[in-house]
Amino acid sequence: MGFAHFWLSGFDQIRSGFWAYVAVGLENGALYAMIAVGYTLVYGVLGLINFAHGEVFMCGGFAAVFLTHGILGAGVANGWESVGLVLSGIVFAGLISAVVATGVEQVAYRPLRRRHAPKLAYLISAIGASYFLQTIAGKEFGYGQNIFPAEVFPAGQTLFYIGKTPIHTIEVICLVVGIIMFLAADRIVRHTRLGRGIRAVAQDSETSSLMGVNIDRTITLTFIIGGSLAGAAGFLYALQNGIIQNSGTELGIYAFTAAVLGGIGNLRGAALGGMMIGLFGSFSVPFAFEGNISWTEIYTFLILVLVLIIRPTGILGEKSGRTA
Repeated sequence: MGFAHFWLSGFDQIRSGFWAYVAVGLENGALYAMIAVGYTLVYGVLGLINFAHGEVFMCGGFAAVFLTHGILGAGVANGWESVGLVLSGIVFAGLISAVVATGVEQVAYRPLRRRHAPKLAYLISAIGASYFLQTIAGKEFGYGQNIFPAEVFPAGQTLFYIGKTPIHTIEVICLVVGIIMFLAADRIVRHTRLGRGIRAVAQDSETSSLMGVNIDRTITLTFIIGGSLAGAAGFLYALQNGIIQNSGTELGIYAFTAAVLGGIGNLRGAALGGMMIGLFGSFSVPFAFEGNISWTEIYTFLILVLVLIIRPTGILGEKSGRTA
């Protein structure tokens, strides 16, 4: 009886706060999708998972701290100043993370690729790069959670209402920025010369090099695109939560899960997977036993396992070959 009451109570919470759960789910899903795109792009061109990508996301958050302190100090942004801060933060964090992602590719991947190293060597190198970035951040900012000066921007301000549900500024910003950046990345991959190079390398790197594609340049630009999206997500995450983790591992795992769920190597699958993980995580909160949020993670990964049992390549994954 108690078990039935628990589930009925959860459904009652969802019914009464449906749009609030949707807003939070889409907000988180947009962040997961932006990070997942980096995973799926790198997998597309290298056939490898960049396990340092979570720390690339982390660097975007720390870049946001430097920016806000440098521009505002202890001040508060209002009106158009807030808009300028957000746009500057997205650009600056994306730029810093793109530089970090490029460094990871140049140091941790390219030397191994030129020596035709085994796949295991790439994995070890990526993990080493991840711990290196974590350690550098820890030495500079301290270990654990770091407070982001969220008071500089009214992220929690109510922008409008859906029924009686308040929709906050940060929820709209995350969703809009996520959609814009995904559409830009999707257009680059599908409708530009660089995109044709990325798809060619993903399909067959040796043949594409014979056709005149610069493999090193294409891979570097792929890391830059993925890194810039992760950096922007790092800035938005800092605004959203008011903290910056000294590790991007947790968000990286969620984003990697999203990429796998949507179909690793498929750009649109990464976006779809991110939104699904965000929404499912939000709607599973009322069903957390004894209020323990960790249950939402259990539910999320359980759904992932069930989907992959039914469709091992993910929802939009292809059965043959990789595609960016």
